[in-house]
Amino acid sequence: MPYNARGFGRRRDDREKEEKVFDINTWQPKTKLGMQVKTGQITKIEQIFDSGKTIKEVEIVDALLPSLETKTIEVASVQRMTKDTRKAKYRTTVVIGDRAGNVGIGVGKNVELRPSGDEAVEDSKKHIINIALGCGSWECNCGTKHTIPITLKAKCGSAEIILKPAPRGIGIVANETAKTVLELAGVKDIWTFSRGRTRDIYNMAMATYLALKSLSEIKNSEAI
Repeated sequence: MPYNARGFGRRRDDREKEEKVFDINTWQPKTKLGMQVKTGQITKIEQIFDSGKTIKEVEIVDALLPSLETKTIEVASVQRMTKDTRKAKYRTTVVIGDRAGNVGIGVGKNVELRPSGDEAVEDSKKHIINIALGCGSWECNCGTKHTIPITLKAKCGSAEIILKPAPRGIGIVANETAKTVLELAGVKDIWTFSRGRTRDIYNMAMATYLALKSLSEIKNSEAI
């Protein structure tokens, strides 16, 4: 099939590679929190986390965390039966983080691949969290922010994970999915123990995220 389908695909890919650059001057906030960010009343995302407010505009994250990294960890085809036919969509799971304590996971669904990825990135920015890194390993006790301060545990579906502080130099002892989440969160050394269906990428990533989120919830409750 020489038909220019391949050439057309390349031209379409070239168009899709054009990324939108965030410009705070053209941004029109729709929430009070967004206005505070644009006017400079809020300059750090930690101020939002400490106040317990919910981020409803992705532009808030774009303005306060311009150096976020994005990694797509799964693209799956999902189907839903309707009365007349079977409808298929793409489900994309994305992890974002700045390697300095801020991390988020998002999922997007769409009949086309690229829009599902865009929706996943927006969803991850709305679910970004901040974790307090530290040195909770009795073998190290160096006082630097290279691991987590306490042991954490979480479960999503049939996947369960336990995170334990590790001394400096150990690295991230985890499977690929959990390692991606921990790296983007800024964790450099950690022991992990997982069980259940650990091959399920989404559940494994969410279990790791929920474990880290429990640490951020402890931090917020102490602040209150």
